[in-house]
This record gives sequence, structure tokens and C-alpha cells, in this order.
Amino acid sequence: MELGFEFEHPWVLLLLAALPLYAWLRGRVGRTSALLFPDAALLAGLSRRVREGAGGLRLFLRLATAALLIVALAGPRTASKEIERETEGVDILLVVDLSWSMMALDMSPPGKETTRWEASQQVIREFLSRRPDDRVGAVVFSGKPYLLSPLTINKGWIEKGVDRMHIGIIQETGTAIGEALAMGVDRMKNVKGKGSKVIILLTDGDDNQSKAILPIPAAELAAAMGIKLYTIGLGKDEPTILPQFDRRTGKLNRDIFGKIIPMMTMNPANYEMLEKMAKIGQGRFYRALDRDQLQRVYEEIDRLERTEVKIRETVTYESHRRAWMLAALLFLLAELLGALVRPRAP
Repeated sequence: MELGFEFEHPWVLLLLAALPLYAWLRGRVGRTSALLFPDAALLAGLSRRVREGAGGLRLFLRLATAALLIVALAGPRTASKEIERETEGVDILLVVDLSWSMMALDMSPPGKETTRWEASQQVIREFLSRRPDDRVGAVVFSGKPYLLSPLTINKGWIEKGVDRMHIGIIQETGTAIGEALAMGVDRMKNVKGKGSKVIILLTDGDDNQSKAILPIPAAELAAAMGIKLYTIGLGKDEPTILPQFDRRTGKLNRDIFGKIIPMMTMNPANYEMLEKMAKIGQGRFYRALDRDQLQRVYEEIDRLERTEVKIRETVTYESHRRAWMLAALLFLLAELLGALVRPRAP
């Protein structure tokens, strides 16, 4: 980053004020004639041509040479700042539930119809914006987990992936929490780096599809790999009505009057299991009943998992003294050349 033009010794520029004084004195001080003649024509026959640099041009060149030398002595230079960031970032993997129950509207603010997934999308985007120095990845799951993105510093890629997701995009129905967490652990176990490793599991249901590995053993696996586990349970601790929706688009279906069409009743998340998983994973368990609570949960996790950033600033200077001295030399040569080639009038 360029800071701009400056002088190393700006006080030297005060000498420039002496140049107008010199020019004024140069024009007023001089020797008087030894002999006085009423008519200079009487001496015309005694004169001969000589070479000199007298006159206003010679004085200008001399003043310009002095001014340029003074500027050169002041040390003109351009300053540039280089900033180096040394970070020990946190590797964060988001494990996010995309099962049908995430279409429930119980987290909607007053007067709006916001699904659990839409509220989660907004909060996740805000969370990503606060982690510029960390690598983040994502796993989404319903009846089967899928890798949305490996760990990357490119948050824009993660945000686009989250924006593309909708409920119904995963064909396998149900909730496979254990297998989703196991996939997240597998993606992080060989990650190199000095920073800590964190998995944030967001779900509103209970595991009913995991076969290879169940949630509690998956949490134990995360702990064995040194991965801290945060779990977040969405929704109320009571059955919730699931509205009809289009699985191709994730949009709500409505009747001819524009009303939401109820489809079935969904059971709440297994909060006891999620709390136990977080305890095993050396993390914390959170409940979120609406979007504001969910946002506060991610903000707290953001505060707990801080990234250490060391900033080192180096200022470098590019000197321009040589250019100003070269210009002064050219003006001096011009003055000397003028003194040699310009004759005095006879």
C-alpha cells in the first residue's frame, strides 16, 4: 500500500526561502564605475568582445540549480507500507440438517412465514462473514450425508453452496446424524495446521437412518481426533406440523386461498442426545427456538473460537534524491554553457 510522497528532512526546505532574498540582493548590489563619462560613446573604440553569462537567464539557472540541490538534500522519497498477516486459523466444518422437518414454520417471526432452513441459511451466511481467516467446509444431510464443500478459505464458494441447497434436494429421506458427523470427522482428521478443529452440528431431529455409525460413537470419534464438537438443536420440544412443499424447489405448497397446507406432524429433536454428544466432544450444546436465538448461538461460538492474527507492518522507501541532483547538474551545465557562448555587447 503506497503512503505517498514525502521528505526525509523536510526542514532543509526552509533554505528555499533564502533564494528570493539572494535574487533581490543580486540585483541591488554591485560596484560603481571607476571613471565617470558623460557619454559612453567616447569609449566605443576601446571596447572588445568578451564572453560572459550575465543577465536574467544566468541568474535564473543559478537559482534553479540551488533550489534543486536543496530539494535533493531534503531527501524526496515515496513511502510504501507492506502488511503481512500471520494467522493461526480455526478449521470449521458445518454439519447441517436438510431433512424434511427443516420446512417447519415454528421459527417464523411475527407476520412472516420463514422455514427453519431459511432462518438457518441467513445465520450461516452471517457467521461465514465473520470468519475471514479460517478455513470452512460443509456437510449437508438428510437420510444420507453429502459433502457440500471441503475446507476452504473461499467463503464465497461456501455461501453459494448454502444458497443452492433446499429441502428435498437430498433424495434419501430421514435423518442420519451419526453418519453425517462421521463424514465430517473423516474430512478433518488429516487436515494439517496449528489451529484448532471444530465441528458445528445443526439439526432439528433425531437420528433414524444411521447404520454404519450412530451419533454417540461419532462424537467419541471426534473427541479421539481432537475435534471440538458444538451441537445446536432447533425447534420447540413438542411435535410440529410439517407443511406440504415441492421437493423439486423447496417451495411451500398453498391451497386456492393461499393458505399453507399441512402434511404431517414431526417429532422434536433429541436434545438429550445432542447435549451428550457436545459433552463428549468437549464443546457445548445449544437450543434455538427462533432465528434471533440461533443467531446468538453462532455469535457465541464465534467468540469462543477466536482466530489468532498477527499483523506485521513494514514501511519501505524509494528515494528520488538522484533524480533531483541530476536535474540540478543539468541546470548548472546550462549556466556554464551560457557563460561560454554568450558575448558581451561591444
